[in-house]
Amino acid sequence: MERKIHILVLPYPIQGHINPMLQFSKRLASKGPRVTLITTTSISESAQAISSHSVNIETISDGSAESKTFDTTEAHFENFIVTVTQSLTKLIETQNNSNHPPNFLIYDSVMPWALDVARQLGLDGAPFFTQSGSVNAIYYHANRGAIKFPFEGPTASLPSMPPLGITDLPSFMSNTGSYPALYSIVLNQFSNFDQPNWIFYNTFYDLEEEVLNWITSQWPVKTIGPTIPSIYLDKRLEDDKDYGLNLFKPDADACMKWLDKMETGSVVYAAFGSLAALGEEQMEEITWGLKNSNCYFLWELAIEAIDEGGSSDKNIEEFVANL
Repeated sequence: MERKIHILVLPYPIQGHINPMLQFSKRLASKGPRVTLITTTSISESAQAISSHSVNIETISDGSAESKTFDTTEAHFENFIVTVTQSLTKLIETQNNSNHPPNFLIYDSVMPWALDVARQLGLDGAPFFTQSGSVNAIYYHANRGAIKFPFEGPTASLPSMPPLGITDLPSFMSNTGSYPALYSIVLNQFSNFDQPNWIFYNTFYDLEEEVLNWITSQWPVKTIGPTIPSIYLDKRLEDDKDYGLNLFKPDADACMKWLDKMETGSVVYAAFGSLAALGEEQMEEITWGLKNSNCYFLWELAIEAIDEGGSSDKNIEEFVANL
């Protein structure tokens, strides 16, 4: 009897990374493989609410249950790496001795060291980049030293991209002291970029054709986006009506009722994710900017923070077929 393909999927435990990888997991499972989403202890309670019959859930330790305190974010992330490396190793070893041994690990790109863990245990692996190809290209060039700070000259010229000024770049890159841990993490995504045989980008070709042509000509990058619930896309996945995981408490019904009253294209949406820590002055500037836009707007704040036959679907099928 032929062994069924079993894919492990490991997202970084924040909402903007978990949900795209969960949606990708559903797509993979629809192609036939067994898919297991690996959550960590810091989000274990929220993960219990994931209602996907096609994706299995396993939880490993990320050190959050330990009574440790860290002086810096960098120290906290180092502890995360050590703990997850150990617990991921144990999980794969357990799975290897089960009735469904895994073949492949898809890991969040901010955890490039997971590829070493997988290959040491007989699996292959591929990173999943949650951000767009253009943003990833900027991070890649910064990692390779093509963008230097302090910023030199009025613009930076990068392959496949228009001239970029300082205001076109992520703010924590021009001011590396603002989020030093985040700056290090996003650049380190590319520390072993030349090693994987597959690289998944959460985007689609028609959205950023020029930069994707450049990237895919040099690396095995596959576009598999947009990773949104099927009901908003192609309706090919039965009962896939929402992301399935909320680390916060969204007031979705109230938002939808309000949006339904608005004309198409009349509302500005603003969100900065769950990691950004905006100061009072920044919040005030954004507030006045939205107000002075003279547009209706929906501002999402964290109080605590594929068409059939398209390239993305074909790339998913190609990946599964090659396992």
